[in-house]
Amino acid sequence: KKKKKLSKNKSKERRKRKANFPKKIKKLNVKIIKTKTKNRFKKKINPKAKKIKVSKKAKQRKILKVQKRVKEDLITKIIKFQLSLKPNFKFNLNFNLEKYIQSFFDKISETIERYKIVKQDQKRKLKLEQIEKERLEKINFQKEKEEEEKLKIKIKEQALKDEIRLEKQRNRDIKLFLRKEQALIRIEQAEKQKQFLQQLKLEKQIERFRIREVKELEKLEKISLKEKREDYAGLQERIEKLKEKYRIIRDQKIRERVEALGVKIQGDEDRETLLQKEKEYTIARQKIEFALESFYRSASSLVFQLNKRHITRHMSILRCIDRRFETGEIFVKWDEAVDEEWLLLIYIKNNSPDEGIVIEDKTNPEKNISHEFKNNEIFKASDTMVDALTQLIAKKREKNTN
Repeated sequence: KKKKKLSKNKSKERRKRKANFPKKIKKLNVKIIKTKTKNRFKKKINPKAKKIKVSKKAKQRKILKVQKRVKEDLITKIIKFQLSLKPNFKFNLNFNLEKYIQSFFDKISETIERYKIVKQDQKRKLKLEQIEKERLEKINFQKEKEEEEKLKIKIKEQALKDEIRLEKQRNRDIKLFLRKEQALIRIEQAEKQKQFLQQLKLEKQIERFRIREVKELEKLEKISLKEKREDYAGLQERIEKLKEKYRIIRDQKIRERVEALGVKIQGDEDRETLLQKEKEYTIARQKIEFALESFYRSASSLVFQLNKRHITRHMSILRCIDRRFETGEIFVKWDEAVDEEWLLLIYIKNNSPDEGIVIEDKTNPEKNISHEFKNNEIFKASDTMVDALTQLIAKKREKNTN
């Protein structure tokens, strides 16, 4: 009883203490007390040992089960072997002939049916093969036909190309021939012009002769007047002979000069007709000069602008040569080049201003181009000249830089 009372008193004191402490501290104390009490009386258990015991028991159970199964299998095998040794012969003596015959004929009919089916299949296969063969032959024939047509088309195209190429070559040859002819005509014209200039020189000489003749006649007249010869008639006849001689020389020179210009002369023309023909020729030459006047101005201004703005110090300058009166030509060339090595050549087609103006372009050494213009197409002609010369200068500058 005393012990009980003491325990009750202790518990009351504990309760009072708990009441005096705050709630959080109470919880902490309780936990601590619990852990302490539990840890004192807990037994330490080795988990590895437990696991080992469990696994051993399970293994023993499994071994027992396997042994039982092996025993049962052995027993069943023995029973099956005993049963297999027992005789199991059953004799069925119910022999039916009709069934046997029926089965025999059924087999024959089955083989016949199978043969027919196989034969039909074979026929169908052969027919399909024949159809496929015909189809392939048709396709091959069609392909061959298409190839032949393509080959014919190619041959025709090649023939057409050859014809076009030959036509171009023919046109090129004709143009070249015409150019050569024009060049020959121009050379002849230049030769005639030279002769004409020589004739002009001779004309001047004749004029001097005429002046000298007049002077001589005056001297003779003076001498005749001074001496007062009796044979004055003979002297007058002599004077007339001298006059006729000089007149014949003058007419001959005029005829030669007109012939040198290329004017046809019959031979019985007098002095006036010869002078008229010469005048007509000079008018025609003036027409040629006037027709080429605008083209000459355009070419000379173009050369001036190119020399001023685009020609570098390491390049040669361009020259515009005027040979309108001599040969009826204008050409542009490098300063150090010969006259025959021109870059642009301008002349009248067939020496007739009505037929137009021709500009030959040799700025590109690979191909020579000739352009034909009318008399009023000066702007178009100047554009072509500008393009040709600017491209040439650009190529020259690229070469110099490289």
